Amino acid sequence: MESNSLKDAFDRVAKNQKLSCSKTQEVEDLIVQEIEKAIEVIQSSTLDYKYLLAELKKKLHEIAPLSQLEGTQKELNMALSRYPKSLEKVLNPDISKAYRNSEFDSHAVNQIIACHFYRQGLFEVGDCFITEAGDAEAAAAMRSLFQELYQILEAIKCRNLEPALTWAARNSDKLKENGSDLQLRLHHLQFVKILQKGSRDEALKYARTNFACFAGNHMAEIQKLMGCLLYSDRLHESPYAHLLSPTNWDLVAEELTRQFCNLLGQSYESPLSVAIAAGVQGLPPLLKFMTVMAGKKLEWQSMKQLPVPVELDKEFQFHSVFVCPVSKEQSTDDNPPMLMSCGHVLCKQSINKMSKNGSKSFKCPYCPSDIDATQCRQLNF
Repeated sequence: MESNSLKDAFDRVAKNQKLSCSKTQEVEDLIVQEIEKAIEVIQSSTLDYKYLLAELKKKLHEIAPLSQLEGTQKELNMALSRYPKSLEKVLNPDISKAYRNSEFDSHAVNQIIACHFYRQGLFEVGDCFITEAGDAEAAAAMRSLFQELYQILEAIKCRNLEPALTWAARNSDKLKENGSDLQLRLHHLQFVKILQKGSRDEALKYARTNFACFAGNHMAEIQKLMGCLLYSDRLHESPYAHLLSPTNWDLVAEELTRQFCNLLGQSYESPLSVAIAAGVQGLPPLLKFMTVMAGKKLEWQSMKQLPVPVELDKEFQFHSVFVCPVSKEQSTDDNPPMLMSCGHVLCKQSINKMSKNGSKSFKCPYCPSDIDATQCRQLNF
């Protein structure tokens, strides 16, 4: 990949820089050593200091610092001169040829950007952006959505679970519908926190009050927590020491954020972060393709889809994509996937080609069934 070649170029610069520094330090140490010896001799000898300085000059000339440093410095300079070219090759400064001049909803874009700031707890920055964008009506609604979440997360960082427990209790029915055990996990942390203070009676009282409603589906986990009561004064040395890990708090904070966003109808990841990350991954092959198109003087602005695939990682794939096993092309609105009578699926254009536009039956490529094109049905994922 191009990123690997850039990394290799950087590693070469770093390696040559390290060698150059090491060699320079070595030569400097030799020079300092000779000068210190000369100073000692001058201070303790009755010889003419001019003679001693001449001897020092002769020794320094024998060390030949410039000659010793020339080789490593030359290699460093060569690596440094090549690195900007590698950067320009991989990080194309002009990305204008890889996008279309299409209209977009500026109101929605402004909301996405402001929403990103609010997700990070940067409320003043978000307010400033919304005000300058002239979209103040949306500010109050978006701000209130994430302000409570940010306050809850800040409290969790301070090991205060009360705001989170209050929110979870208020939304317990919706959390159950989503199949989330967040409420139990919050009570779990609170129970361990109480027990960690050595308050076994208080922890038992808390468990009786809050764990009963979860016993039907989470008895094994509750029993494990009850076992902690035996080690209330030495929990960190017990078989349950892992329950004290700070990671447990981080995981609960992550799950709370996920469920909070879910109940608000928002995605867990910031749409702006996802769009930028996907763009960074998809831009290099797209720029390369556009360069080829420009060289052939071909126009792509009017194309409904690119003639080459731009691969993205799975975390950026939010919709089902069907690739016809015959044509090896992705399905589109004009060429949708079609379910055949045998249960196998091909794209419409492949079926039309094999059936001579529906004039005759054909054999399924994957089984011996005879397929009538008129009996094929469009498949919606």
